[in-house]
Amino acid sequence: MLKNLFAIKPVGPAPHVDAGEPIEGSLDGEATLKRTLTARQLVFLGIGAVIGAGIFVLTGQAAAVHAGPAIMLSFVLAGIACAFAGLCYAEFAAMMPVSGSAYSYSYATLGEFVAWFIGWNLVLEYMFAASTVAVGWSGYFNSLLTSMGIGLPTALAAAPLNVVGGEIVHTGGLINLPAVAIIAAISGLCYVGITQSAFVNSIIVAIKVVVILMFVAFGLQYINPDNWVPFIPENTGPGQFGMDGVVRGAAVVFFAYIGFDAVSTAAGEAKNPQRDMPIGILGSLFFCTIIYIIVSAVLTGMLPYTELGTPKPVATALEAYPKLAWLKTVIEIGAIAGLSSVILVMLMGQPRIFYSMSKDGLLPKFFAKVHPKHQTPYIGTILVGVFAAALAGFLPIGLLGELVSMGTLLAFATVCIGVLILRKTRPDLARPFRVPFAWFVCIAGAAACLYLFWQPFREHWTLMVGWTVIGMLIYFGYGYRHSKLRK
Repeated sequence: MLKNLFAIKPVGPAPHVDAGEPIEGSLDGEATLKRTLTARQLVFLGIGAVIGAGIFVLTGQAAAVHAGPAIMLSFVLAGIACAFAGLCYAEFAAMMPVSGSAYSYSYATLGEFVAWFIGWNLVLEYMFAASTVAVGWSGYFNSLLTSMGIGLPTALAAAPLNVVGGEIVHTGGLINLPAVAIIAAISGLCYVGITQSAFVNSIIVAIKVVVILMFVAFGLQYINPDNWVPFIPENTGPGQFGMDGVVRGAAVVFFAYIGFDAVSTAAGEAKNPQRDMPIGILGSLFFCTIIYIIVSAVLTGMLPYTELGTPKPVATALEAYPKLAWLKTVIEIGAIAGLSSVILVMLMGQPRIFYSMSKDGLLPKFFAKVHPKHQTPYIGTILVGVFAAALAGFLPIGLLGELVSMGTLLAFATVCIGVLILRKTRPDLARPFRVPFAWFVCIAGAAACLYLFWQPFREHWTLMVGWTVIGMLIYFGYGYRHSKLRK
């Protein structure tokens, strides 16, 4: 049985792929994913997923609770770990241009059992991420409605559950209605098609980049350097300030970097994946890291970090300056647009991972069904939308965000290790992109991701174990017996 658990899916040399040509072979007459995405659209997909929650939601919370003004260092640490992982993703995505991301890469290097484990964690990364960002979207949307005098009551704009001191408590809310509504709307867009989704995403990305540059330009005039002192506040407990807090902050904001990973889930729909996937992954990662560091510096300079722990920290900082009231409204509109694109990319990514797992027999066949007209994995899109909406409607943003980071970090570490393994076991494979200094980059990337996973999230290990047990029950109850590789 051990041999079966770690059976490796054979990897063939990836042919050059042209637009519209599927690489994941299909049955005669079966609808397949269509290759339509360009390098520019892939970069925009990455920026669409990365620039959003990190700036508009998590930056303030991580600064207020964990790192203080040193949240800038947290972004640097997370960015370095992501750069190593991004190089490894680029090698895999160019070599294996298929939908499935870290799941597909693990299947080809570490075996079926590890691939399932990573695929199951990617559910945390994508579906839970969509829910987390939807909660942040709801905060900005209701803030905008309130400024117009038509704000929703707390009962309809807040989750009924929260986590305080490690225990679940009731908040008095009924359901986070705006969060549910935005997921339903974007799921409908994802159902219609990848081209339409990418087009809408490109427009949204342009809007939010302009809004962020406006915030930086006007916010610079109101920076008070005293707010940066002390730069690293004195430690007050585990994960609370000091260097321990900086590391904890890096693990929390790591959530904000998962956009480049989402680019790899669209590899099966890229026109020229061998050339375009590395551009999409590394281009979006570099651009977004610079933006994050600049915005976190301006944000903590405008307002003391202790006051930024809200679901809408950028708008909160602007509220302190009446002369910038007009910009607050612009920021809220930009945040609503920006967070929408993050939700869009996450809801595009998860059904395509299920699509790959279903193609391998590890999930029921209906996840691999492609709409005959829209050429999207439509059943998976519907199911992901329903579950993501439920999570966003009833659970708090803090718990969701940290679970997302845990799943992401494990997936990134596995990809880093997989590159080294495949270099050893299959040196003959054509690699359109190769990780430079692979031994250092891969080991450093895996070590950084595992360290960030291991240290800060001890209070959530019980939840992680429970999530893993559920995944193992599904694998041994269905996936192991239906695996096409074993047949």
